[in-house]
Amino acid sequence: MKCIVIDDDSVSRTLIEKYAQKTKILDFVGAYANPVEAVNDNKLDDVDLIFVDIEMPEMSGIDFMKSFKNLPLVIVISAKEKYAIESLDLEAVDYLLKPIEYPRFLKSVQKAKVYKEASMKKEDKGIFIKDGGSTYIRFRFEDIIWIEALENYVLIVTENERHTVHFTMKSLEMQLPEKHFFRVHRSYIVNLDKINSIEDNYVVIKYNGKKKTFPIAKTVKDTLLNRIKIISK
Repeated sequence: MKCIVIDDDSVSRTLIEKYAQKTKILDFVGAYANPVEAVNDNKLDDVDLIFVDIEMPEMSGIDFMKSFKNLPLVIVISAKEKYAIESLDLEAVDYLLKPIEYPRFLKSVQKAKVYKEASMKKEDKGIFIKDGGSTYIRFRFEDIIWIEALENYVLIVTENERHTVHFTMKSLEMQLPEKHFFRVHRSYIVNLDKINSIEDNYVVIKYNGKKKTFPIAKTVKDTLLNRIKIISK
């Protein structure tokens, strides 16, 4: 599991890094003095596990956890017990009190490993959506090319079919796996795996032998570019 530590205490950061590097199931990829540094480094999408302190400048560990739509695996490390209940209510995997001994650290990591394996087994490959009548249509995530807002309905487009269903974009967006789908505009959600190119402020997808373009909202363009792998000179 790829992991990082976020803690304003350099001694604590060094200790977690040392423990992580001696633990075979962990791949330590970064240490940060505060959550803002971690967010700006754009590594969070690829991280499986985050060790985070609570009392830090600029943003607390609690606020950091609340900022996620889908919280990654998090193990809280703190010198105080008073944040334990709130942290666990936010679905932290575990709560480690400083000073942290390696056996306790390892037990916590093993717990995170179990959580990750269980999550992978439960990961769905598709979604059932009710049409205008009493029929439920199954859409495999890998088949969906894009989703388009149509007033009180949404259009779901696959390679061979187009379905209009009574659903809101927001509700549907919350059901889609974030790592595969992205809302590029208030009216469009696209499958990241189907993107052929990004030209200026448009996403381009090939559909039935033709180019289909989708506008990218200015507010999300940087986020989109951070979500996809870009190789440049």
